[in-house]
Amino acid sequence: MTDIASKAGAGAGVLRGIFLMLLSVFLFSSMDAIIKWASRDYPTGQIVFFRNFLAFVPVFLFLWHTGAAMPLRTRHLGGHLIRGLVGVASMSLFFLALGLLPLADAMALGMSGPIFLTALSVPLLSERVGIRRWSAVLVGFVGVLVMVRPGSGVFHPAALIALGGAFFYALAMVSIRRLSRVEPATTIVFYFTLFAALVGLLSWPLGVIAPGWLGAWVRPDLEGWMVLIGIGLIGGTAQLTMTYAFKLAPVAVIAPFEYGAIIIGVSYGFAIWNEVPDWAILLGAAIVIASGLYILYREAKLRRLPAAIEPPV
Repeated sequence: MTDIASKAGAGAGVLRGIFLMLLSVFLFSSMDAIIKWASRDYPTGQIVFFRNFLAFVPVFLFLWHTGAAMPLRTRHLGGHLIRGLVGVASMSLFFLALGLLPLADAMALGMSGPIFLTALSVPLLSERVGIRRWSAVLVGFVGVLVMVRPGSGVFHPAALIALGGAFFYALAMVSIRRLSRVEPATTIVFYFTLFAALVGLLSWPLGVIAPGWLGAWVRPDLEGWMVLIGIGLIGGTAQLTMTYAFKLAPVAVIAPFEYGAIIIGVSYGFAIWNEVPDWAILLGAAIVIASGLYILYREAKLRRLPAAIEPPV
């Protein structure tokens, strides 16, 4: 009876993890749609600041409600600095791409992150990647080429910005893997969010000095305040739901649900901006998703999955 009860409890935990993952994907996709909307009026640095500074509100409310502690002492400031630099680069490039590309296109290109991560794990983490995962990486890059269509008349230079965001996301995941050996996940998230908020705040005076490069901050009206505050609160809540999804269920079980973001992205793009992704984006996204799922399967089989996966935004 004890074994049956424990299995039932584990199964319920997995179901809750799946539900939280789906909720997190919906929240992050909604945040991306709001960021695309906000990018018409506000520079990327200002959006980065509100996304991270206000994300502390739901996080601290949750910690206060549960009585949990966030360990802030660290002896690895250098590692947190590297993680912060590559993470902010990824976030900024992706936010910029959201304003320049159709929503589904930017999200589909952003899904190439796991492909870059597998390729970078060899030189940066000294991991061994077998022929099967290398094949999946090559297939994934074929999917990226299908979406980007270099040399064609429909190539959009902003696609390279989205791919740059995915590349820096992979570097961020490498730094998280290294830090997770010596730091708890809450500490890693705290220092990154703090660093990203400070970098976003720094864009304020820099935007005044060089508005043509960074974009000067804009004083929000009532609607603007609601949009910017919503970005931060939704982003922080999504971060919490994803974190606890990975605590309740194995990574290999719930991580594939993250690819559902492309369906939500297509829906938002069509409903708000009347965007319809063409055949190349849909075909390329399907190839990239299939490649990412196979890489995830091989990682799970080799038991080299991290304890949690942090989203790019």
